[in-house]
Amino acid sequence: MSQSPTTRPEIAAGTLIDNRYIIQKLLGQGGLGRTYLAFDTRRFNEACVLKEFAPIGTGESGLEQYRNLFKREAKILHQLQHPQIPKFLACFEGDNRLFLVQEYVDGKTYSRLLGELQRQGRNFSEDEVIQWLNNLLPVLEYVHQHNIIHRDISPDNIMLPDGKDLPVLIDFGVGKQIADINEGRSSNHQVTFVGKMSLVGKVGYAPREQISLGLCSPSSDIYALGVTAIVLLTGRDPSLLMDQYSLEWNWRYYVYVTDELAQILDCMLADRPNNRYQTAREVLKDLEGIGESEVAMSPAIIRDDLPPTIFNPEFQAMSAILQSYNQPQETIFSSAGSPTSPQTGRIEQQRQPSLQPAFIKSCQQGLAYHIGPMANLIIEEILAQNPYISPDQFIELIAREIPDFQAAFEFKKTLFP
Repeated sequence: MSQSPTTRPEIAAGTLIDNRYIIQKLLGQGGLGRTYLAFDTRRFNEACVLKEFAPIGTGESGLEQYRNLFKREAKILHQLQHPQIPKFLACFEGDNRLFLVQEYVDGKTYSRLLGELQRQGRNFSEDEVIQWLNNLLPVLEYVHQHNIIHRDISPDNIMLPDGKDLPVLIDFGVGKQIADINEGRSSNHQVTFVGKMSLVGKVGYAPREQISLGLCSPSSDIYALGVTAIVLLTGRDPSLLMDQYSLEWNWRYYVYVTDELAQILDCMLADRPNNRYQTAREVLKDLEGIGESEVAMSPAIIRDDLPPTIFNPEFQAMSAILQSYNQPQETIFSSAGSPTSPQTGRIEQQRQPSLQPAFIKSCQQGLAYHIGPMANLIIEEILAQNPYISPDQFIELIAREIPDFQAAFEFKKTLFP
């Protein structure tokens, strides 16, 4: 009896596949198989990605069904010709294994880029995320027009190639086809149920209908893109941005953005698919004009159902000190720490003064109440990295150091009544 694909071991480095591709290393593996970095010996050892398709739990009885799906989707992926999608190069079967070959993107994932920014003391700014959305939504529009849904959008599956400005959507692996999977469905029906093959996607990023029911539509990708956007803005995992009891998004507690962008993101993140944007074009249309008109930053959401603040007396002075500032609260900082205009991105000519010592001392005492002696070191590091930070942004950064969400919320509520 021939061996099932799922019982076959990882392909060793140096192995020659199809008398052409030399395996270099394993890039990753998941429920649908493994991904390798390989060199194409017939293209001057050009780097490429070799994807071995071997769904977990696939036995001999189901192999033929998956082989047909594999070939059908490979044909569709071959039709995708977009500069922000890795090129589909080949597909073949060898030694009872199914393989896809795609262009190798040399760059960094947005998960890694976010980590690099956080080590500099910041996350992606509103302007950066708006530009990022404007760059990616046309890619989604193109993909959806070809009756394909990505279904696994996350910071790990979006890359910025070295030396390039436009992000690239990666990991168009097997199992993402939606067009005409089920016989008898009309060609214009957007939502398709494809059984267990639909149950892909990262928990926290995939919408409920995809994870629970295996249902997907273009709005499923829009949801995942919205989750990725708020992760880039807040620097937090999706599980920390959703209320564990109501399952409602509370990402606005962690970042200030314009009301226009906040409303767009909330619409992308709607739990019910019919309340969500249905097409990428709709999102792009609503993004137009953001930055063209001056708008106030959206205030923190104040809930009345939380218990009263339990802080030491020093906190009472903090709010008064904060209110004494007449500084604009929209300043966004570049990576170098220079204040920039949220609309133009240009460096402001006049810098804001440093925070008042009494205010800083009160913040240190308040933070120490929650995390102990490390508060002083954290405060010093934030100030060193952001010497011209405004009071509200300072409070936002130090509140992120409080591990308990409710305590962090009350900390900010005391300062922003």
